[in-house]
Formats: sequence, C-alpha cells, structure tokens
Amino acid sequence: MTLPLNPWLAATEAPPVMEARRWLEGVRFPPDRPLVNVSQAAPMEPPPEGLRQAIAEAALGRPEAHLYGPVLGMAELRAQIAAQWSASYGGAIEAAEVAITQGCNQAFCTVIATLARAGDEVLLPVPWYFNHKMWLDQQGIGAVPLPAGPGLIPEAAAAAARISGRTRAIVLVSPNNPAGVEYPAATLRAFFDLARAHGIALILDETYRDFAAAGGPPHDLFADPDWRGTLIHLYSFSKTYRLTGHRVGAIVADRARLAEAEKFLDCVAICPGQLGQIGALWGMRNLAQWVAGERAEILARGAAMAAGLARLPGWRLLGCGAFFAYVEHPHPLPAPDLARRLVREAGVLLLPGTMFRPAGDPRGARELRIAFANLGREGIATLIERLAAWQP
Repeated sequence: MTLPLNPWLAATEAPPVMEARRWLEGVRFPPDRPLVNVSQAAPMEPPPEGLRQAIAEAALGRPEAHLYGPVLGMAELRAQIAAQWSASYGGAIEAAEVAITQGCNQAFCTVIATLARAGDEVLLPVPWYFNHKMWLDQQGIGAVPLPAGPGLIPEAAAAAARISGRTRAIVLVSPNNPAGVEYPAATLRAFFDLARAHGIALILDETYRDFAAAGGPPHDLFADPDWRGTLIHLYSFSKTYRLTGHRVGAIVADRARLAEAEKFLDCVAICPGQLGQIGALWGMRNLAQWVAGERAEILARGAAMAAGLARLPGWRLLGCGAFFAYVEHPHPLPAPDLARRLVREAGVLLLPGTMFRPAGDPRGARELRIAFANLGREGIATLIERLAAWQP
C-alpha cells in the first residue's frame, strides 16, 4: 500500500544546497587541493567567545532557559530590537510589533501563512531566493516571477503590471540573495508605495543588512507613520552573530498581523529556542564594534572577489555584495553540468543559476552563485585560480 502524498510538496524542487552536497558523494579531494565550498552562506566559525560564554552561563544558571517561553519570543529581545531598529531607521517601532522566530526562513513562512492561501499569488523578483519559492510551491501559492531590471534591481513599474486580484504580497531581499546587490532607498520606497496603493504587503527581507556597503539607514520606510499594514520586515541573527545553529530570526509587523502569526508559530515551534535568543540579545548589547569589524572584512572579501573575477576572461560579474557574487560564465556547458564538473575536476562547489530562476529560463544556464563570504581572501584567490585553470 502506498500512503498519500501532498501533491504540492511532491512537486516542490529538492532543497538546492542539499542537492549540491550530494554531488560530493564519492569524490575525493587530495590534501594539496581541498574542496573550496562556496555553495552556502554559512559562517564557518562559532560566535565570539563572549557570546558563547553568555549562552553557557545561561544554560547552567538560568533554569527558565530550558523551559517553554512566549510564542512570540523573549520580551527583552523584542524590546531591544524595537529600540535599535527605531534608532537606526529613524522610525517608531514598539516591542509588541516584533516577533522572534526560529530563523528567518520561519519568519517568511509565518508571514506568508498570515497573508495567502492556495490559489493566491506572491511576486518574487528573479533571480529569487529558492527557499521563498519552495514554500510558496508547498502551499499551492503562485510565485509570480518579476524579472529584475538593470543591475539586477527590480522595478516597481514592472511589478505593477503583474499585480492581479489574487496578489497578496511582493517580496524583496536586500542586500540580495542570490545576487548580492543592494536596492536603493528610492526603489524600496517605490515598492512600498505600490504595495500600499494595491492593499497588499511588502515583505522586506534584510537578513544581510549588517553587511551592506552603503552607510546609513537602507531606507526610510519605518519613518513613515503609515508603515503598519503594508510593510513586513524580516531579519536574521544567523550571519551577524554566527548563530546559524541556534536559529534566531525576527519579524516586524503591525500588532494585528503578529496576533495571526502567533497562531501559526504556536503550532510549528511553540516558542523560539531560549538559548539562541539569549545569545542574540547579548550580541545586540555588546558586539556593535565586533559586527563593524565583521562588516569591514566581508566588504574586503567582496572587493577581492570582484577584482578576481575581473581577471577571468569571458566571466561577467552581474552582482556582488553582502555574502554573494552572481556571475555569468563563458563556457558552452549549461550551468548545472558546469557546476557538477567543477566539483570533480576543480574541487569547487557552487550553485548554478537554474536554482534561482523559473524552470526553462535560459538565463539560468549561463549563471552561477558564489557564496564568497565563507572564504578568507586567500581562499578567494585560490577559487579564482581554479576557475581560471579549468577548461571544459
């Protein structure tokens, strides 16, 4: 007997990072040429010692850290986010307008659950973050591709033509995953105005905002007294404080939206992990200077990545920033075949552009995503050398 299977889940693509890891099976990497893994934006080092110490002390000395907490997260962390975000964005955010989630992916799934049902539509700029597309597919929600404009920056005018009576939200990621580009404040404002005019949500994922090249606040949307009811902001502590294993993300939205989010979160997690929240709160209070140093290092790695790619004949840099470079390769092979061969023949694991575009989009066959922030500058030099030496 075969048990039933949800057809929406069955039709969803396999997790791309896990699929790419399977390409490593049976491949041996000699000691003098270890694998260069640029497939995933995941810090390879643990959090700084002070943050780890704070978590360790809480694990040993705070019994409540091992118990259920509030569904929407620790009051202290919610208040800290509200205060810091209000200051950095020049707006007014209340603690009751912040929710903590088990990572930013859960934050996205949560807000979609409050906004849309099967048969509705959500606009996703392409190239898109594949987990966003996967969740929409699993829910039977239509992902409407929004082709990016020059510099891989989406345009509100193009989005307006794709809004229908079934559209419930527009999703933007800035700095972008997979392209690395930072969206200008004017672009974000144009999308906010468009969403408000149509009575739909603007979901703004700023997971990588702490590594943006531009100084100052990335936008003024929270300074708008009418941000509530249109803007939904997502954030992750994973990259900023190297807390990937602890899964700590956040949502900023109006109270009515979070009341609905609480229903969803109570069913899927009951509450976010206490120790991760304690670590995130300690980081926010104590690591501003350390984060500034991390940002400077990531920007230096981005510059090294861009300079290295400029030396590769035929390669074209489409976007670079935060943790990612998005490139067009010069080889006759389609990107998925090229990526698999690079594992075996060059000791490089990266992702093909087909994982970030709709099926059949020919541009994906020419594109690759490189998560360069995982490498030091020496590692980036090694990556460039291997790409330069490899021939199909």
